[in-house]
Amino acid sequence: MIFTIFTATFNRAHLLPKLFESLKEQTYTDFEWIVVDDGSSDNTAEVMNSFISQNNLFNIKYIQQRNSGKHIAINKGVSEAEGDLFFVVDSDDYIGKDALEILKREWLLIESDPEFAGLAGNKCNFSGVAIGDPAYNTLDCSPLDFRYKFNGKGDKCEVIRTSVFKMYPFPNTPDERFCPEALFFNRLKNFKLRYFNENLYFCEYLPEGLTAKIFKIRKDSPINTCICYLELAESEIPFKDSFKAMINFYRFKRYTAALIRSPRHNLFTRNLARSIAAGIYLIADKKKV
Repeated sequence: MIFTIFTATFNRAHLLPKLFESLKEQTYTDFEWIVVDDGSSDNTAEVMNSFISQNNLFNIKYIQQRNSGKHIAINKGVSEAEGDLFFVVDSDDYIGKDALEILKREWLLIESDPEFAGLAGNKCNFSGVAIGDPAYNTLDCSPLDFRYKFNGKGDKCEVIRTSVFKMYPFPNTPDERFCPEALFFNRLKNFKLRYFNENLYFCEYLPEGLTAKIFKIRKDSPINTCICYLELAESEIPFKDSFKAMINFYRFKRYTAALIRSPRHNLFTRNLARSIAAGIYLIADKKKV
């Protein structure tokens, strides 16, 4: 089996039917759908059991867990996955009817090359406009190079080898229910993805900076957030981006007493980043707490 489609859901029972219908319409049907219910209190179980009772062309696995966050749900899904590729599709989104057919076509071109961790098509809004305005036909590079060398913009539809997900599980930090998914993708610095310019995935997209809750979400999971910014700051990316990551590291480090080492930069640079983070706290972050 090539594909495991994975969905983490929390109180999204009313949205799941649209995604389910898009899976039933797939022109390529050799896949499984794993849904991890992250502690829902609505009728998600009833909706999922109704899906399972239908005569589907694909297998459905429905797993319930206590509310732990999407990243822990992904870890669980990876452990249960039987597909060679792991494809995360959020519960409020859907994929085009030929998405898996296109992904299979592109995957067979690179499957035998161990340098490739997977591939990435376009996410687009519900009107069909690709997010990030991609200007390439195909591009083979790491996720970090895609962002910081080739200036790739916007969320992509990444489909990754299940074996690679198993190499880099998300941290299970006590009392933290969020981990930036960028932590995983930034760790793929020694792998390439094949980025290709075809629309596969449909979603309602809001740039992260406009998401009102993102600061609180990160503040409430400061250890995972700091780990992500720490590793990004130490990556081989342009200095301005590394410095920005270092500032964000110190912004969120104030919300945890955990012993987290500082980025491996010189003392002057670290102190400057720390001072800027303190200024941001006084000017803006303090008002959000």
